Amino acid sequence: MPIDFKKECKDLYQPKSTPSIVDVPEMVFIAIDGKGDPNTSEEYATAIEILYGLSYGIKMSNKANLEYVVPPLEGFWQIKGKNVGIDIADKDKYYWTALIRQPDFVTSKVFEAAKITLSRKKPNLDTSKAQLLTITEGLCVQAMHIGSYDDESATIAALEQYAVDEGYVIDINDIRRHHEIYLSDPRKVATEKLKTVIRHPIKKID
Repeated sequence: MPIDFKKECKDLYQPKSTPSIVDVPEMVFIAIDGKGDPNTSEEYATAIEILYGLSYGIKMSNKANLEYVVPPLEGFWQIKGKNVGIDIADKDKYYWTALIRQPDFVTSKVFEAAKITLSRKKPNLDTSKAQLLTITEGLCVQAMHIGSYDDESATIAALEQYAVDEGYVIDINDIRRHHEIYLSDPRKVATEKLKTVIRHPIKKID
C-alpha cells in the first residue's frame, strides 16, 4: 500500500473537533509566497497549479521507488502588523504561503529537476517562485474545523481558549503563523462538510 501521511500521522492530519496540543516535527515542503484574497487572486490560483504540478511530477518520476499519496494542500496566513489569527473581513490584506508536504527523499536536486520538467511542459508557469523549505512548527494547538472557511472563528476561539486553559499563550508572529490544512476538495465536497485542520503556534505562559 502506498504511504499516506494522513493515515500514518493521524495526530497531525486527523485531529478531533475538540482542541488538542501537538508538537509538530520537522517536515519538507514545496512552498510559494503571495498576497491577496485566495478566492479571487490569480496569483493564488497559479501558485496552487505550480504546487500540484511539481508534487505530482516528483511522485511520477521518483527514483526512490517510494509509493505514496501526494499530501493535502496547506496554507500559512497572516495580515502584516496583526499578530492574531486571520480576519475574514480583510482577505485582500492576506499574506500567504501555500505549500504541499514532500517525502524525505525530495532533495534540492530532485526539486530543481521537477521545476525544469514542469517549465518545459507548461512554459507559462513561473516555477522560480517555488521554494523547497524545511519547517519545524513545534508546539501548537489544533482542531478539526467542519464547514465553511468563513465560519472558522468559533473553532479558532475554542482552540485559543483551550491553549490558555492548558497554560499556554498563542504565539502568532511573522514567523509562526495561522496554519490550515485542507483535507477536502471544495469542488467536490459540500461547503458544510469541508474538513480543515486549523493550527496555531503556542508557547508556555511565563
